[in-house]
Amino acid sequence: MLDLTTLLQQSIRLDRDITVRQKIHWRPAKRLQNAMVSLDVELAEMANTSEWFKVWKLHKGKAEAGKTQRETLLNEYVDAMDFFFLVAAIQQWTHLIPLTPDDLEGLTTKPVTDLNKQYLAIKHLLYDAYFNHRQISYQHAWRVFLKLGLVEFGFTQDEIQAAFTAKNQVNEQRQEDHY
Repeated sequence: MLDLTTLLQQSIRLDRDITVRQKIHWRPAKRLQNAMVSLDVELAEMANTSEWFKVWKLHKGKAEAGKTQRETLLNEYVDAMDFFFLVAAIQQWTHLIPLTPDDLEGLTTKPVTDLNKQYLAIKHLLYDAYFNHRQISYQHAWRVFLKLGLVEFGFTQDEIQAAFTAKNQVNEQRQEDHY
């Protein structure tokens, strides 16, 4: 089962640790800008790893050494998820993150739709949330993102939970190793 509250807490804790260790001091507007750019880049990396938009390729999907294409995509997906959490924390929109088990199950029953359209919708909604300070746009982007992972990519809630937790541990270790 996907426990979004726990994942959100892990993300916030790691961000605080990094901020303290790296002695990062920024104004809230700069911090939000950086988080939005990071989220934008991670979404692009997710798309580039999947390669759904590369209509000219017969064999789509990239794989990191020692990992399958699915594992590589899942890692990119949870990287983007981490920055969704960070943006929510910075904006004090964390109440928009948790979904009930029924809400999550409802997302999994939605039909598969066009990946390009969903990707562009997520970006549009995030830009609206950023430039127009619209929580509802952020919330909708978040839900479309979750649906993308659960339906279009076919990840299970347990896979997302495990991958996020594992990636968080890698990021914590990177901080210990002065990454």
